Amino acid sequence: MKLTIVSARSGALWVKLGMKTFFKQPLALAGLFFMFMALMTVVSQVPLIGIALAMTLLPAATLGMMAATREAIEGRFPMPKVLLTAFRAGRQQTRAMLLLGALYALGFLLAMGASWLVDDGAFARVYLGGATPTREMMLEPDFQAAMWVFIGLHLPLSLMFWHAPALVHWHGLSPIKSLFFSIVACGRNFWAYVMFGLMWLAVLILLVVGVTTVASLMGNPALAGDLLFPALLLMASMFFTSLYFTFRDSFDAPPEVLP
Repeated sequence: MKLTIVSARSGALWVKLGMKTFFKQPLALAGLFFMFMALMTVVSQVPLIGIALAMTLLPAATLGMMAATREAIEGRFPMPKVLLTAFRAGRQQTRAMLLLGALYALGFLLAMGASWLVDDGAFARVYLGGATPTREMMLEPDFQAAMWVFIGLHLPLSLMFWHAPALVHWHGLSPIKSLFFSIVACGRNFWAYVMFGLMWLAVLILLVVGVTTVASLMGNPALAGDLLFPALLLMASMFFTSLYFTFRDSFDAPPEVLP
């Protein structure tokens, strides 16, 4: 395995390729993403251990979406079983993926726990869907401080796990090595990932403005809320589709991985 350095404009290319690939198999990729979200939601409702269990499965589910993207690139219709890719590669890789998931769950819970100490759990309850945010709550200094504490801790955690599932599955790296090489790849291609994030932020802003404008032109501003949720889900599907390209171009992939 060899790390690859790419130009900053690759970040914009990843977004473009994610969208282009999504529209090759929109029904399949959108359906798989909805299944992915439904699985995370259902698992998170398990009493006491739901959140930790959902976070443990998140790396494997993310790999499933990347595998679905590979199939779409190759002209195949991704079937639901592709979401189980992480658990169909043998006992050793299954154990490695579950260990990776456990490490992510631990990091996530520690970051959430740190934010809890700042505002007595107000931000955590909102983030985890246990409370409805109000304007007054979000303007509270403790709430904002807790939010930034979580972001500050979760951002490096996300970079460590950005490529880790793919490195474990397609390169056979151990979970610890995959975390190391993932954050190194993100660091070496820093500006490409900054461009990637800015491009998706621009898409999000255009989507929100477009939906609200259409609703206003139709004389029904309340329609924006009804349209925005499915539109955001479709955008999230495209985002997860684009993740494969960030991995493909950041590493000298083995022949069987190249589309």
